[in-house]
Amino acid sequence: MVADQLRERFPKLAVLMDAAEHEVLAHMGFPKSHRQQIHSTNPLERLNAEVKRRTDIVGIFPNAAPIIRLVGAVLLEQNDEWALQRRYMQLEGLQSLSDNQTAKLSAVIS
Repeated sequence: MVADQLRERFPKLAVLMDAAEHEVLAHMGFPKSHRQQIHSTNPLERLNAEVKRRTDIVGIFPNAAPIIRLVGAVLLEQNDEWALQRRYMQLEGLQSLSDNQTAKLSAVIS
């Protein structure tokens, strides 16, 4: 383990690494086919860039309602694209993680 190798030289770092072990390895609980998607934040960064681009075009919003409508529309558009055009993660692979497979996935599948 890396923390054990660093423990003698950097005890504070080793303690931090020990405390973060479960969070760092949480992705290992997902199916192997999904780990690459979980590893990368590129889709989220692209979505944030698109929201920024669209809000920069408008410039100034008179109050919170228009910006909520605009950002909501961008998010709905992206959701539709992810749901209909291509699946970023296959739902069938996530069934193994669910306690109640039909209840959690039925709303998404139907």
